[in-house]
Amino acid sequence: MDDKLLLENENYKKIEKVIRYIDDNFKEQPSIDTISEYIGMSKFHLIRVFKEYVGVTPIQFLQSVTLNYAKEHLKESKSILDSSLDMGLSSPSRLHDLFVNIIGVTPKEYKESGQNVEITYGYGFTPFGEALIAFTKRGVSYLGFVDNNKEAIFARFKELWEKATLIEDDKKAQDYLDNIFIEKKKFDLYVKGTNFQINIWKALLNIPNGTITTYQDIANSINKPKAVRAVASAIGSNHIGYLVPCHRVLAKSGAMSGYRWGIERKKILIAYEALKN
Repeated sequence: MDDKLLLENENYKKIEKVIRYIDDNFKEQPSIDTISEYIGMSKFHLIRVFKEYVGVTPIQFLQSVTLNYAKEHLKESKSILDSSLDMGLSSPSRLHDLFVNIIGVTPKEYKESGQNVEITYGYGFTPFGEALIAFTKRGVSYLGFVDNNKEAIFARFKELWEKATLIEDDKKAQDYLDNIFIEKKKFDLYVKGTNFQINIWKALLNIPNGTITTYQDIANSINKPKAVRAVASAIGSNHIGYLVPCHRVLAKSGAMSGYRWGIERKKILIAYEALKN
């Protein structure tokens, strides 16, 4: 296993703990000394690790990201999304161009829950925590973050592809994760969902890296402005985290809610992408 990824995974856990602490205590505006004491690191080491990973210090994150990011960027999200949808596929700002082409299962494969489909899966490390990834010859078919509960994440994956032939290979899984998170290679996604769900997941690919939007904007983008609840349900059913960026969608109020792999991770992903964009 790559030592760099192991270190990044440990750093992620520490940052996640800091984010959770800031989220619970932002009204008190805790000092860097208070935060470093809580995390059990010297403040200088904490500042260095946090800034290396996120791009700002914990206090800058507290003041500029945690409290203000969602509300400030939400004001512009509709125009950003509309502009993205108007662009051609050659636009370098689109995640679709960087990563993903979605391939839906056939109606027969959907009905049979993956029968006669061979899926390789395994566990590995990413900069955002340990993950379970699965893939077929046609593309990535699952990507979820573990958070110390392998049984639950595997059960969710197995339920989705209950009749598929599963082959565990952690080495190949880590190679896939390296190519996604380190090498930034392009991937096809082999997804199992209804036509409506797949259309929503495709719409998510139009959200530019480093920006956010709302469930209402996604509903508007597919010409179903009254289908916000159905859109939210489809987004919540996304089984390929990160590559299909459901973390970039917020409630109209700007609330960070409804992320399958943890609110802290959602905040980190949004902040990371905004600061690295």
